[in-house]
Amino acid sequence: MEWETSSASGMLVSRFGDAIATLERLGLVSVLRDFAASGRPLLGICLGMQLLMTESHEFGKHRGLNIVEGEVLRLREFTEEERRLKVPHVGWNRIYRHSQENVLGHHSVTWNGSILEGLSEGEFMYFVHSYYLRPVDSRVVLSSTPYGPIGFCSSLRAGNVFGCQFHPERSGPQGLRIYQNFASFIRDSKWGQRNVGTTGSEIRTA
Repeated sequence: MEWETSSASGMLVSRFGDAIATLERLGLVSVLRDFAASGRPLLGICLGMQLLMTESHEFGKHRGLNIVEGEVLRLREFTEEERRLKVPHVGWNRIYRHSQENVLGHHSVTWNGSILEGLSEGEFMYFVHSYYLRPVDSRVVLSSTPYGPIGFCSSLRAGNVFGCQFHPERSGPQGLRIYQNFASFIRDSKWGQRNVGTTGSEIRTA
């Protein structure tokens, strides 16, 4: 599913409010929530990942699918000496294992058994976005990406639900590896083994 609208700069951008309204009009909000609750693999890309959140602050405040608790916030332009980072964030950037803290101290989230399995630390992925998500539970964050003073969630996993802020289909062989990993999740799930009906789903934006 794709939602695009022209911005003042002539770029094609997606709007959270328009997207969620379209899902509601088509009766797909409850379908996606039920699908996620069923345990079948679900993948959201770019705006598709943001739609998984509880709410967004893009052009107003909008309720999301609330499949993953959290909010969607706008990136801020950042200037440091002669370096200026603009919004939207467009181009190649690195993804890093998210660092978490437990009773033993900090550790990095493993990518084994996730859609990022087989990728290297600091791999480059292609981004096109002005907003980023902030999950309530940091344990769902698979990777973080630096942009100015912040490190935003660039991919997540919450059980059978996955998300990427970057575009795997525009990220070369390593991006295709993500789709291969997701396909493996579908094949290995009990629904994929039964091969009955819809086995996996993807919420995608261009």
